[in-house]
Amino acid sequence: MKSTKRAVVLIGHGGVPKDLPRGWVTELKRMESERRAKGGEPSQMEIEADQKIRNWPRTPENDPYRMGLESLAVQLESLLEDERLVVAYNEFCSPSIEMAVTDLANEGFSQIALVTTMVTPGGSHADGEIPEEVAKLQKRFPDAQIRYAWPFDLSKVAELIKYQVSQIEFFSE
Repeated sequence: MKSTKRAVVLIGHGGVPKDLPRGWVTELKRMESERRAKGGEPSQMEIEADQKIRNWPRTPENDPYRMGLESLAVQLESLLEDERLVVAYNEFCSPSIEMAVTDLANEGFSQIALVTTMVTPGGSHADGEIPEEVAKLQKRFPDAQIRYAWPFDLSKVAELIKYQVSQIEFFSE
């Protein structure tokens, strides 16, 4: 009997490297804004601008956010059993969600769970862009089950925050 290959994609927002030339993100956001206002798919220029930013060399010094997310991934991976864990980014970093899921689907993973580090509802990424991306990817890979672990149980998020606050000396007395 063939075993099911399962994977988890941990999605971070993505950070802008500190040494990225000024204006690159502004130009990309201008193109994105114009496209969204008109509707339609990204232009080749927008795709190239996005890739240029995503593929900028990353170090702990120029992108501490990425290093933090990768540290979280190591912790999460130790809690998973048979699932493969990969990290992806909503914007500014590589791999994109699309790239991560495409690689997994091409490697034969048939159950793919996506989970974001953005835990509160109402954000344009977590509530809008990621679900849209999942729908497109599910159409592209109909033989894979691609699911988005959303929304978070806010009572569990509140417990995590309460725990964190309790670590402050004057709250733990």
